[in-house]
Order: sequence, then C-alpha cells, then structure tokens
Amino acid sequence: MADEKKQHTNGDDTLTNRQGHPITDNQNVRTVGNRGPTTLENYDFLEKVTHFDRERVPERVVHARGAGAHGYFEAYGTVGDEPISKYTRAKLFQEKGKQTPVFVRFSTVVHGGHSPETLRDPRGFAVKFYTEDGNWDLVGNNLKIFFIRDPLKFPDMVHSFKPDPVTNVQDPERMFDFLCQTPESMHMITFLFSPWGIPANYREMQGSGVHAYKWVNEEGKGVLVKYHWEPKQGIKNLAQKDADEIQGKNFNHATQDLYEAIEKGEYPEWELYVQIMEDGEHPELDFDPLDPTKLWYKEDYPWLPVGKMVLNKNPENYFTEVEQVAFGTGVLVDGLDFSDDKLLQGRTFSYSDTQRYRVGSNYLQLPINKAKKHVATNQEGGQMDFRTDFGKHQNPHVNYEPSLIGGLKEAKNPGKEHEPFVEGKLTREKISRENNFGQAGETYRRFNEWERNELIHNLVGALSGCRPEIQTRMIENFKQCDADYGRRVEEGLKNAASGSKMDEAVHQAEEMGHASDPY
Repeated sequence: MADEKKQHTNGDDTLTNRQGHPITDNQNVRTVGNRGPTTLENYDFLEKVTHFDRERVPERVVHARGAGAHGYFEAYGTVGDEPISKYTRAKLFQEKGKQTPVFVRFSTVVHGGHSPETLRDPRGFAVKFYTEDGNWDLVGNNLKIFFIRDPLKFPDMVHSFKPDPVTNVQDPERMFDFLCQTPESMHMITFLFSPWGIPANYREMQGSGVHAYKWVNEEGKGVLVKYHWEPKQGIKNLAQKDADEIQGKNFNHATQDLYEAIEKGEYPEWELYVQIMEDGEHPELDFDPLDPTKLWYKEDYPWLPVGKMVLNKNPENYFTEVEQVAFGTGVLVDGLDFSDDKLLQGRTFSYSDTQRYRVGSNYLQLPINKAKKHVATNQEGGQMDFRTDFGKHQNPHVNYEPSLIGGLKEAKNPGKEHEPFVEGKLTREKISRENNFGQAGETYRRFNEWERNELIHNLVGALSGCRPEIQTRMIENFKQCDADYGRRVEEGLKNAASGSKMDEAVHQAEEMGHASDPY
C-alpha cells in the first residue's frame, strides 16, 4: 500500500468495551491466581471473544472478492443532443452539473474472498446512487453480456464454476460440461477466454448494466435502455502470461491499484453512456432485444453520453463499507423501470433476498446502505433494528396503514404510471429468437488478431483436460459461431493431445496491441 497511511486522531482514544466501559487491562483475563483457572465473570473477555467469533458474515456466494470507493455522479442534463426529460423523469439526470453521491464496489465473481485478482473471471461493477428520491443500484459487470438468459439455470451455472463438492478443487471439465450444453453461453465464453476475461485493474475496466432496463418520462411512456461505463483512463486487459506473472508477485494488485490511485489524488473517472431502443419485440432484429446474451451494436444503437462518475474517497473501513454494502437489481427510483428480461426479473428477487440472509433483515439501516433522505416505513423488528427516530414523523403507536390517527400516508405519484400491455399464455418455453451463435462469431471476427490468438490458446489450455465428448460438443458450438474459430480450437486440441507445442506467438505479451472495440 501507500508508504504514508492516514492518521486518525478524533478526540478521546480511550479503549472501551461495547457498553462504553473503559478497558483498564487488555492484556490479561481475570483468573484465580496468575496461573488460573479463569472465572466466568470475565465480561470484557466474553464480549470480545464472542464478537470475534461472529465478526465474519456469510461470504457472498458470488462476488465475494471486492474493492470499493466513494465518489459522485455528475449529470450532463442531455442524452446526446436531446433533453433527457424526453426519455426519463429520473431527477438525478435532469440538471446539467447536478452531483449525486455514489459508492462503487468492484469484484470478481466466482472465487472466494481472498482469491487472486488475476483469475479469469467476469468482474462485478456495482454502483449505488444516493439520490434525492432514494437509492438506485446499477448492478452490472465489466462484460456487457452474460452466460445464460433464464434465472432457473443460475444456481447450476455457478455450481459448475465452483470447486468440486468432493475434492474442493476447481475443475474446467465441470464448467465445460455445463457450458457445452448451454449454447447461448458461446458469446460470453468468447469474451471470457479472450484478454477481455482478465481486466488489468479496476480503473481501466469497462462496466455495463448487462440487461435492458426501461426509462419512463412524465407521460408514462417507456423506452428500453442499456447502460455502459467507459473508463476515461482507457481500457487495459491482460494476456494469461502477464496475469500469471502478476499473480506470482501480488494477488491483491487491483485492490491496491485502486486504493493507491485515490490516495494520491489520481481519481478514476468513467463516462456513463446509454443506448435507447423503442419498447417492443422488434421483429426486424435476428435476436430478442431483451436477451442478456446479446449486444446492441453501437452502429445500430449509438452510445449517448448522459454523465460522468468520479471516485475520490477510499473507504474508512473495509468490512463496514465494502463488505456490508448490499446491492439489488430491483432498487430503482422514479423514472427508471424494469424490462421483461427473465434473467433480470429473477435477479431482482435473488439479490435483495441474499442480502437479508447475509447481512440481516435490517441491512438497509446500515450507513453504507441507508438512503440519504428521510426513510419512513411500517416494517419493524428483526435482528439489529436500531432506528432512533420513532415519533419524529408519525405517531409511534401506529405501525400500519391506512390510519386516521397519525400513521404514514401514501405518496403522490410524481408522474403518469408506466403501464405496459402484457398478454399471453402462462408457459415454460425458450425465447423464439435464440440465435445462440451469430454474435459470438461476430465478436470473434471483430477481435484483433492477437486477441483471437490469445482466445484460442486459453480455450485449448482449459479444454485439454476435458473428456472427448465435452471437447467435441464445444468444437461443434465454436464452428457454428465461426468456421475458423472452431477449426483452430480443434487443431489446438489435437496438437495438445499429441504433445505438440502450440505456437509461442499465441501468447507473447510483447505482441499485444490495443484492445479491439467489439461492441
């Protein structure tokens, strides 16, 4: 870390216990004689050790390894050349120069809380906006697509990526066993096994909301929208060889890089772009616009800048802020809405539910999660309910609604309600326009040659330990994406099986160039 650490001297530095009692001896428990035995009334010791026993909340099932920072979002007041009010009434976007506080958590996805930050893995990019209308969580990843499109498959996907439940060893065969039978994952695999699968650090990393959401204006009209964070520091990814070299020296490199940059006053910035599409099924497209495994290409739906984000303050305490911060895709403010994306709607239940389990039913009372506006609710009780403002805004005897004797009242709707029309049979079916391979092939062709070389090298290395039937399925899937793509993986696996050495130029770091723009 930085050579110079912050010095905090805020008033009285007397050590106390949680009751506020001064600790006069923090070196010795109370015993019968100096050799013991220890007596049961050692309150300070019991409080200290029992809290220590409980000082780790359950680790996140995914996104366990993370780093975070505070900052602000500054609105441009326009979307492209148009006033943003044409599309959304969300207040944080309306005024040019308006600043909204944010907290951002970057993370890896699959691996545990102390895993190396050089591992091939998607990166989380979650932003909590503390707006005047309450919190908005934009929960996304660095990559702009995902492996699956149905939330029913999410636990299976994660289980296949996690360590074997018997050996506790991660096994690529388990992952590819799942993926070879999940053809919509080919697009994400193409990104993940290319250099885009290992961002160099968090500052030089893109972010994306992944899903199509909606914006709603004053008239209640909705449009589909996708969000993209573009780093002003530029984009930098790592070849596997470079990642291996960094990992051998420092497995905290991305966290350290972010912390030290902010401490030095080199505040990272991102510009927020949106893509806008008229709400509807869009039969003219060869894919469903709500499909999270697909890109909206920028030549068809341009990226329009709407604001910028600056991170300018490190957390005061990692656990209190970075570990306990809780995000959810369902946390939207007025002017923002959900699309019908099945995976988005499944995540909207799951994310907040896992926070209630992980941090507790009152996790939204924690300072890092609490809205920076007045909160008034009839929800009560549960572990760690520590509200102190009872009676300030309502009759404390009334914890229900409606009430004539001082209870809370419903708010007025700030604009016309968005009322999309929905009809159809209740069914269990795949979407009608899967097109599982088209964009994966297009992404392969849009990569620079060194990125394609790195992609093939990484896939061959991961697949070479898999059984033949899994290799065969994956090769056929790659061939459906692009004939050259599948042929090169197939030849690489044959060479690996015969003991032939792959071309060293495939992963020479000195041959790396700038990242492509496959979007």
